[in-house]
Amino acid sequence: MAAAARQTRFRVEGMDCASCATKIDTAVRRMPDVTEVNVSVVAGTMTVTHGEKLDLDALARKVGSLGYKAAPIGAAEKSTGSKPAHGDAKQHVHGSDCSHDHEGHGHDHDRQGDAHDQDHGHHHDKGTVGHARPSDPAPSKKQPDALEGLHGHDHGPQDGPWWKTSKARLTIICGVALAAAFVLAQLIPQTQPWGFIVAMAVGLIPIARRALSGAMNGSPFTIETLMTVAAVGAVIINAAEEAAVVVFLFLVGELLEGIATGRARASIRALATLMPKTALLERDGATQTVPAESLTIDAVVLVRPGDRVPADGVVVSGESAVDEAPVTGESVPKRKETGDKVFAGTVNHEGVLRVRVTATAADNTISRIIALVEEAQESKAPTERFIDRFSRYYTPGVMVVAALIAILPPLLAGAEWNTWIYRGLAVLLIGCPCALVISTPAAIAAALSAGARRGLLMKGGAVLENLGKVNRVAFDKTGTLTEGKPKVTDIVGIARDERETLRLAAALEAGSSHPLAVAILAKAEADKVEVVAASEAGAVGGKGVVGTVDGTKLFLASPRAAAEKVTLDESLSARIAALNDEGKTVSVLLAADEVAGLIAMRDEPRDDARQGIAALRDLGADTVMLTGDNQRTAKAIAASLGMEARAELMPQDKQKIVGEMRAEGRFVAKVGDGINDAPALAAADIGIAMGSGTDVALETADAAVLHGRVKDVANMVALSRLTMRNIFQNITISLGLKAVFLVTTVLGITGLWPAILADTGATVLVTANAMRLLAWKGLGDA
Repeated sequence: MAAAARQTRFRVEGMDCASCATKIDTAVRRMPDVTEVNVSVVAGTMTVTHGEKLDLDALARKVGSLGYKAAPIGAAEKSTGSKPAHGDAKQHVHGSDCSHDHEGHGHDHDRQGDAHDQDHGHHHDKGTVGHARPSDPAPSKKQPDALEGLHGHDHGPQDGPWWKTSKARLTIICGVALAAAFVLAQLIPQTQPWGFIVAMAVGLIPIARRALSGAMNGSPFTIETLMTVAAVGAVIINAAEEAAVVVFLFLVGELLEGIATGRARASIRALATLMPKTALLERDGATQTVPAESLTIDAVVLVRPGDRVPADGVVVSGESAVDEAPVTGESVPKRKETGDKVFAGTVNHEGVLRVRVTATAADNTISRIIALVEEAQESKAPTERFIDRFSRYYTPGVMVVAALIAILPPLLAGAEWNTWIYRGLAVLLIGCPCALVISTPAAIAAALSAGARRGLLMKGGAVLENLGKVNRVAFDKTGTLTEGKPKVTDIVGIARDERETLRLAAALEAGSSHPLAVAILAKAEADKVEVVAASEAGAVGGKGVVGTVDGTKLFLASPRAAAEKVTLDESLSARIAALNDEGKTVSVLLAADEVAGLIAMRDEPRDDARQGIAALRDLGADTVMLTGDNQRTAKAIAASLGMEARAELMPQDKQKIVGEMRAEGRFVAKVGDGINDAPALAAADIGIAMGSGTDVALETADAAVLHGRVKDVANMVALSRLTMRNIFQNITISLGLKAVFLVTTVLGITGLWPAILADTGATVLVTANAMRLLAWKGLGDA
């Protein structure tokens, strides 16, 4: 791209399949000063890279001439070199298929020149997700268009019921005209074939206009071209009645296809509708109702029982059960108390919560999921790219075969011209590539949507397709397999009992934010142990903490530091060693000059870690832990989960090990927190970030497990394999039906009506089969 290149993003209405996108892409690329075009059917957008001289109005008119409507989203943005400078962005505004209540609220897809770009250079293009500025202009309002609804594939996002769409109106009018022609033919036989020709023209004229426009703009072999040739040819050979029925069935099939594909868009739009319109903002001691989109970071909002949480945030006060099913897919409400995170769109069940906002409306979890899924759906899977290339040769090939079937038998064998022209026209209709072309993107879109609803974000069709090949998964330990924070696992009473040992240790740690201190205080709270802060409390550098409780001097220290004060007998030392062997950190509590007790802590595995590792094993993927932690801890944790461990590794060591596994022929997924694991994530076939809605978790890797469930890695692999099976079924349906009807048509068993039913029927079957993926709920609990 030249230094002066610009990128302009358009919202395009009326697209619903890959052939629509191809037609627009071909036409726009032919315009002067256009260097790159990227059309997304699912998002309803087109990004055009161009020079200074491009007439954007002319470009919109060019797209309009094809039967679609294009409007720029904001202004063109200048970039230097191949990437925008940090802070610039390619705006991504949800079209009408994913619009929020807050119109004009966009998502920038900002390719930032940070280390992650280099780390992930070998993967498919990975955008990071920034957010639209308040000054970003809103999308232009919808304008009436005389051509709207006349295009054969016009099933763009629509508001209201399907029967109110312009495409449905055209289909109904064509059906009424056809019914009238049948009635007239019975009552006044002289009206044949003119009544049927008029009925056919009602539906065919707009289709023919699109065919002509496509041909003039570099796409001569479109579905509209095949329909036009077949229908006109049928009239010429005195099959006007069949021609009219074929055009009507074509419109009906396309309408059904549009209804089915609209469900995929609706699943993402449903996420957007989870966002409440208003919020109760606390200001100057009082509450006031404000638009949820106006909330700023650090604002405090009140969430009453039954209310949806208006923004991502942290609970400041209050305790309640919150239903996170809309965001995480979990059916059991989670307890939330002070300090816990809450997500926008989740439902508060019981008590009143005061929540401090941590992300604006443009930045909340749901908005970002929608943006990432739309961006992912723009990225084509290898299978989809192959079918796109195949269809470019397939359609003209079908026209050649149909022409040969129509011409050769009469010329070479003296067969009847009308019979073989009729069969050639039927073959032309059978050859329509709609079902084949939509077989992959429909399944990919449905799978990405279903995954997003469970917090599984996969950045594109290529990632979704490749996940199914994974047969080895390398996990980071801290924060991935484990919670990332230590918990008290054992309290051993020596001179004092367990409860008293915990009380005294907690008194020393009161007010501290050190992770070990937090673990001890959490245990005291869980066991309902009353804590009174120690007097004269303080830290002893590198050794522990000291203080006085009830007149007794206390010292909570490492075993080595404690041994400098008192003698630890053999049985005590053996007990400490046994706890250490289990990967636990042991602190010794000294009260005066005696050992009061031991407290052992460990960063415990996530609740579902063992189940998640077992699920991967069931899918044929073995697992390994790669960690920088010590051998003893790593092996203890790994043994409890039933997996192999490699410990005491630097980031470059993890990267090297992943490379070695790939060299052995393994298809490797690396799962980490997305920061210190960046080199290993980049070295893997698939990098998966484990996160909880953070920037890093959403942006650095090929995929992200948004809600930190280990089992969701297995869910990703399972969803990928299910999707690839679905795509195989779709391709088999589309090509299988064509093969059957091709043979029966050439043999004279079937004609034009079954031909068009085979095409539109296959398209609807394929789309409906793909939509089954929307109901996917994840692997069952074993």
